[in-house]
Amino acid sequence: MLSLLHIENIAVIESADIQFDSGFNVLTGETGAGKSIVIDAIGAIIGARTSRDLIRTGARSARVEAQFIRLPELAWFGENGVAPDEDGNLLIQREIQADGKNICRVNGRLLNVSQLRELGRQLVNIHGQHDGQQLLDENCHLAYLDSFGETGALLEDYQQSFRELTALRKEIASLQMDDAVKSRRIDSLNFQIGELERAGLKEGEEETLTQRRTLLRNAEKLIGAVEAAHFALSGDDDREGAASLIAQAEGELSAVSRMSGGIGAVAERLVELRSAADDAAELVRDLRDQFDFEPGELDEIEGRLDVLYRLKKKYGGTVGEMLAYLERCRAELEEIRYSSDTIARLEKKQAQVLKEVREKGAALTAARLRAGETLQVRIQSELRQLDMPKVRFQADFKPKGGELGMDETGMDEVQFLMSANVGEDLKPIQRIASGGELSRIMLALKNVLAENEAVGTLIFDEVDTGVSGRAAQKVAEKMSDVAGHKQVLCVTHLPQIAAMADTHFTVVKGERNERTFTEVERLSRARRTEELARLTGGEHITTAILAGADELLSAAEAYKKRR
Repeated sequence: MLSLLHIENIAVIESADIQFDSGFNVLTGETGAGKSIVIDAIGAIIGARTSRDLIRTGARSARVEAQFIRLPELAWFGENGVAPDEDGNLLIQREIQADGKNICRVNGRLLNVSQLRELGRQLVNIHGQHDGQQLLDENCHLAYLDSFGETGALLEDYQQSFRELTALRKEIASLQMDDAVKSRRIDSLNFQIGELERAGLKEGEEETLTQRRTLLRNAEKLIGAVEAAHFALSGDDDREGAASLIAQAEGELSAVSRMSGGIGAVAERLVELRSAADDAAELVRDLRDQFDFEPGELDEIEGRLDVLYRLKKKYGGTVGEMLAYLERCRAELEEIRYSSDTIARLEKKQAQVLKEVREKGAALTAARLRAGETLQVRIQSELRQLDMPKVRFQADFKPKGGELGMDETGMDEVQFLMSANVGEDLKPIQRIASGGELSRIMLALKNVLAENEAVGTLIFDEVDTGVSGRAAQKVAEKMSDVAGHKQVLCVTHLPQIAAMADTHFTVVKGERNERTFTEVERLSRARRTEELARLTGGEHITTAILAGADELLSAAEAYKKRR
């Protein structure tokens, strides 16, 4: 559960530390005081999207820290190499910087926002004041049903086969073309294949030709340099080269090397120089022999490179890409020529996969039908506890439309129907449910779904829209009941709900040093009476209103004792 929340420079909250307890925690306060900022801070700590606009004016960054205690074993811990400490505590930190960057840590280890979001989904479930609108979108109903029925494994198995079926259908469609189109495509492929085959492309050919062209374009200069080097090293009939002169010097000194140790050392160096000069002269002779250029060779190379250039503009940026394109053309031509056989083989495979998809889809539908019946009973039971005793709720099934009667989600169209009054037909929720009814249905649904989840903390942000009187009292009792086995945090304006809290906070906005600030105060029993009186009577709090608030608190305490 969430034990401690530290907020720093988030919107109008400069700094706040909130110590939550197990059971039912409630936040109240005037509209605009900053209650939802607390929820936004919790959202940030579990990986929700944030904006730099969340940073308090004048601050360089915003920071949120949350400590969770008594966490169950989660697969996420092993997958990400993070775990609670030896006391079972987990500290999550997130810093939001002015440049939009986020720094996230879990027990001191850096993580990215995606990893934090995955962890957050397993720690906290936030139900906002606008989530009830999801009930008006029938596209969400199937997802709710699958979540309740825990059909994930069946759905994944079905989807794997459905994707294989979709791929087969696309492949067959790509091969099915009329004779005229097929003939034109064969002609086009034959032309391209012929052009590329006649070119006789070779991998690495362009690079070799480019180097040879550079050599030929600079042939005169290269030959001159090599000839001069050869003359300098080897000389000619009239003049000795460097190699001969070094040999002559070496011979002169070798003859007298016994007479002086210094002369002997120099003679040895000259022996090395003579050997190096001879090697160099040999290399230069080899270079001169290599510069044997055929007349017209440069023109031939230029012509070949021009052919490659024109082909590259049509078939690929390199010779390798053109050769790969040639292979694709050959494969496509082969496929078209034998398309009838290929289609027959694929259609046989398609029939097998379609049968498999229908069988898996039927198993998924059966599981959903069972889940729908159970959900109907559970929701109606929950709604009776929420002062909707005559309501009827049903998950209505219809076959999926379309050519195959199926899609990625299965073979079912699911829509939630309800009748709030005796004698009225079941109708789509979005057509007949009031705001208060939507709030209670969503609360019932969230409560039922939460039973299948390991999430230990449920947060309700002003979900009491359209609820008042006896219905509000029932909602309060239901939240208190849920808080018997999960930690519940609730932002509310209703005194009935606030009175049922085990721990009550008020959020107060004020001004100090010409700056707006918000503080979060944990209320004593006496202060709770005052806050409930404010929720009931506004600014004009009388003795009677205070007495009524105290009575409301006493009634809530009596209910929790009976529970």
